[in-house]
Order: sequence, then C-alpha cells, then structure tokens
Amino acid sequence: MEEISKFHTVRGYQLLSQNKNLLTSAMEDYLEMIYRNSLVEGYMRVNTLSELLNVAAPSATKMVQKLSKLGLLDYKKYGIIFLTENGREIGKFLLERHNTIQEFLNNLGVSEDILTETELIEHYVSLTTLSKIGLFNKFLINNPEICRKLSEFIKLNSEHT
Repeated sequence: MEEISKFHTVRGYQLLSQNKNLLTSAMEDYLEMIYRNSLVEGYMRVNTLSELLNVAAPSATKMVQKLSKLGLLDYKKYGIIFLTENGREIGKFLLERHNTIQEFLNNLGVSEDILTETELIEHYVSLTTLSKIGLFNKFLINNPEICRKLSEFIKLNSEHT
C-alpha cells in the first residue's frame, strides 16, 4: 500500500516512453523481476531469474543479453546481473505499475487468478489510464468508508450475477 502512494516518477514515465518501442512485454517482465530481486539481494543470477519466471536458463540468458545491449543491465557471461541506472528506473516503474493494477483489481474484488489478470492488463494500459487508476486507488485509501461501501456493493451485486 505504501509503495502505491508514492506512485510513479516522471523519469520512469519518460524512460518507459522512450523504450516502449524497444521493450516487448516479455522484456518488461524480465526487467520487473530483476528489479524485484535486486531490491532484496542487490543483484540477480540467470539461474534464479529462469526459476522465478519459469523459463529455461538459455532463454533467460538470451533475454538478459538483449536487455544488456539496450543498456538496461550489466551482465557478464556466467556472472551476475546488475541493473544500470536506466534499468533500475524502468524496473521501479514496472513494479509500481504492476502494484497499481493489482491494487485496483483488489479494490474491485478480483481475487481469483489476480496475478494472471494483473499481467494481462499491465502491458496494455496507457500511462494516462494508469495514472487515473493510481489516483482512484489513492482516493480509496484516503476514504476508507467509500472503500468499505464499494466492497459491500460489489459483494451484494456479485451474488446476483
């Protein structure tokens, strides 16, 4: 919750916009996972990355090499992966985007397969819509009585559909 209230930096938006034509959804997933892991360990290993994303190690290596060529990672063969400054900023944005969408879905009462639903939405939401979703989430955090009423409304109306 606290992370969502910080929301996105303008720099994160700028970097994502600059790289949008270069980054595929898969590249974004890799970068987000590397960023997540770097928050805990400060780095990532290819084997760990492949395990976390449920892909083969050679596939992870190829993607890491592509992201490295884009200047988002520092990677040495058989070594560890570090994010560059740009990689860190984009990774932070991607994680915040993920958390914003997931919180929104939580607010809507989505509980089944929320990770899958979040993944399906996050790569296709515009920055303008993402910003509005973030504001909506923040509004609900700042107005718990409305959040409670929304939850009750959703529960009541979900039983009838």
